[in-house]
Amino acid sequence: MNRSRQYGGLSRLSKAAALVFALAAPVSAEQVSILALGDSLTQGYGLIEQNGLVPQMRVWLAEQGADVRLVNGGVSGDTTAGGFARAEWSLTEDIDAMMVILGGNDMLRGIAPEAARANLAGILEVAKAKGVAVLLVGMKASNNFGPDYKQEFDAIYPELSAEYGTLLTENFFAGLGVQDPSALRDLMQPDGIHPNAEGVALIVEGLGPDVLALVAEIE
Repeated sequence: MNRSRQYGGLSRLSKAAALVFALAAPVSAEQVSILALGDSLTQGYGLIEQNGLVPQMRVWLAEQGADVRLVNGGVSGDTTAGGFARAEWSLTEDIDAMMVILGGNDMLRGIAPEAARANLAGILEVAKAKGVAVLLVGMKASNNFGPDYKQEFDAIYPELSAEYGTLLTENFFAGLGVQDPSALRDLMQPDGIHPNAEGVALIVEGLGPDVLALVAEIE
């Protein structure tokens, strides 16, 4: 697949060795550890490290007074299948909760919604077995594959959230708001898929309150 048509042009295997990294500060008794399991939108594709989603979210959470160790489990180019394959070993004993930010590449590749649903359900089953609280972050399908595909794909996240009792963010990109295309382009990298640093900041502001709700479930 052409690099501009997926969330992250690098292969999952090429990033697997660098899957998980955490804050350098030692974990205190009050600190909670959250794994952000995702693709390049989580990993920070095309951005210097401090401008990526996880580093910006760490700063935002600290500004809200939340003591969170946020682990970057983003693998560029990953799909729900890849996330399911690594969920078990990514949820180490020190992880208290997980954000699941996957499905964008499934949609861009036209993967059947039922396959994406099954993979996400598998991830949630792993989290349930380990007693890990989850924030499921939804993706919205474009209209490229028709209204039936979009309806089926968009329904995956609220339905699984209700089934497994997770917290839900309905749309990862909600923080960007409803804007005219020219304004939205100013918040995206040249590929038109990945947000730039300013776009990530807005996404963090939109997603942050739901992450705080996840923290509250742990404490």
